[in-house]
Amino acid sequence: MRLLVVEDEEDLADAVRLGLVRAGYAVDVATDAAQAYERLAVNAYDLMLLDVNLPDGDGFAVCHAIRRGEVPVEGGVDLRVLMLTARGALHDRVRGLDEGADDYLVKPFALAELLARVRALLRRDAGGGTAVLRVGPFQLDAARHEASRDGTRLHLTPKEFGVLEYLMTRPGHVVSAEELLEHVWDANADPFTQTVRVTVGTLRRKLGGEAIETVVGRGYRLREAA
Repeated sequence: MRLLVVEDEEDLADAVRLGLVRAGYAVDVATDAAQAYERLAVNAYDLMLLDVNLPDGDGFAVCHAIRRGEVPVEGGVDLRVLMLTARGALHDRVRGLDEGADDYLVKPFALAELLARVRALLRRDAGGGTAVLRVGPFQLDAARHEASRDGTRLHLTPKEFGVLEYLMTRPGHVVSAEELLEHVWDANADPFTQTVRVTVGTLRRKLGGEAIETVVGRGYRLREAA
C-alpha cells in the first residue's frame, strides 16, 4: 500500500516515514499543502496522514477540498485520511471529522497506535472487517505482517509482501505493473526499471505453482485456486 505523509516538521515526518516503511508500506512525504496537492494529482494513494498546521494553510482545508472534489486526486475523493495534529481539543477533533477525515490522532502519539490506526483504515478501504486476507491456499495477516501457504509460513521481503497483499485484495483481477508500482513503491522508484517484474518473479517462486499468472501486455493476476 502507498501512503502520503503531509507534515512540515522534518524530524517527525522522517520518523513517521521510517516507521511506516519498516512496516512494509511505500511512503511519500509532502511538507506543505501545495506539495500535497501536486502528489495527490499524479499518484493513487491508499491513505494520507495529514497534519493540521501547515506552512501554507491547514489540514482542515486540504481535507475539505479533497472531499468536495475541488482539487484533482488520482485516487479519488474517497481517499482515506488520518489527521495527525497537536490540536486535540474536542472542537478540533469534531471539525476534522466533519471536514471528512476518517480518523484523528493527537500528537504526541506512539508509533504502535499509529500503525494500528493505519491498518484499520486500510482494512476498511479494502472492504474487509479483518486484517487477515484469504485467497485459495494463501493467508495474509497484515497486523502481524505474516503470510502463509497451506499453513506454512512464507518468508517474504517487504516489497514481496506488499505485492502479495495488493494482489490478494484483487483476486482474479489483472493488475498492471504500473498499478503495482504506484501502490507498493514510493516516489523514488524508477518507472523504467524492471523492479516490478523482478519482485513478482521472486514472489512467484516463493508462492510455488502457478499462483501468479502473467497476462501478456496487461499485468499480473493472482489465481483464486493456486
